[in-house]
Amino acid sequence: MNLTYQPRPVENRWCVHSYYSLCPYAPDGSGRILVGGADPDTGEGEVIILSPEGSVLDRFGLQPVLPSFWHTGFWQSWSADCRYVYYQSGTGLNPEVVRRELATGIEVRVSGDMEGIPPSGEPGLSCNHGLLYAAGYGDAEGRYRPELASVPFQARDQHGISIVDFDQGMSSMGLSTADILQQHPDREKIMQADEAVRERLGPDEGLTLMTYCVRWNPQGTRFLFYFGNHCVDKRRGEPKLAYVFTANRDLTDIHLAMDMSFDRRGVHWAWQPDGERLIGYGPRPEDPMQTGLAEVRYDGSDYRLLSEHASGGHPSVSPIDDDLIVTDEGTLEGGAVLFISRKTGQETARIALPKFVGASEPKGRNPMRICHHPVFSHDGKRILFNSLPGKYSQVNELEIG
Repeated sequence: MNLTYQPRPVENRWCVHSYYSLCPYAPDGSGRILVGGADPDTGEGEVIILSPEGSVLDRFGLQPVLPSFWHTGFWQSWSADCRYVYYQSGTGLNPEVVRRELATGIEVRVSGDMEGIPPSGEPGLSCNHGLLYAAGYGDAEGRYRPELASVPFQARDQHGISIVDFDQGMSSMGLSTADILQQHPDREKIMQADEAVRERLGPDEGLTLMTYCVRWNPQGTRFLFYFGNHCVDKRRGEPKLAYVFTANRDLTDIHLAMDMSFDRRGVHWAWQPDGERLIGYGPRPEDPMQTGLAEVRYDGSDYRLLSEHASGGHPSVSPIDDDLIVTDEGTLEGGAVLFISRKTGQETARIALPKFVGASEPKGRNPMRICHHPVFSHDGKRILFNSLPGKYSQVNELEIG
């Protein structure tokens, strides 16, 4: 496999693409790349469209950045016809999603969050990002800060999966955390843990349950979402809860696909190109506390390990070669993007990445830390990923020959 490496830096901007499960390349095949860029000195950022060669074609949406920016930018994403770009705006307590028409610059703003528009178009589905950060995600100390959430954790009927409708200019609850808990296969076990937390911390407390991480299959027909507490403050003494569910676009046909709760481990599940299978790091059958690269069908069947690789990185499969898996890992030198064969489970190629210059890597979400997030282009011929070689993070492109 021949790999051609090409950085795509933007002058005086710290840049990342949205996420490894959300393709930053324009769906029209033009090769345009969508990134979020910020100035770490001023704390302001914008959405940037790059040409295939990396030059700036457009930039808009200048605004103060939240801690989440240093992980996923503004969750900027394309519409299927490339007429619109969607991006996150507002504040943690008053979030907005913006739909911008590129030809006119006309914007429609809707209250709520979004993790990329579905490949099949509007309306969008999303969860409450503020709950993640209120639970401790992105904080260097992992502190529980409920004041950061626009909805209390225990108001489980008021948060969950929301429908974001730009034509109506509003968001509405589609499937609440309470709804999911009611039909959960492990409901009794979860409620016992919930009561144990209440007995220890007080009658107004309980598990910091939430619904989070909506991820679409490439066809836009199904999505997955997480249910659990994800990143709980250790001082609360909650058991680890992380379940991956899948559902049809209309919020029907809900299945529990992955259980990574209590004494089971796993992370970073997303769709494979066929829209039927998921890939991620899951528990090993012989020792659920240990992980490996694995796959499972959307309904929870046919679970199997693909490789002993256990970095906990961000794996995805080539849309044109079912044997080609890309993932990433941290190293003492900085990090790496690497390829694994599905057939053999072995590493076949690796791109070593330098650590940023002159600083150690602090915890939490901040401009001194990035995730590489490798993602295939729609045609499978390129991979885009983040790196942090100096003060400014940049996206980088690998052409696969």
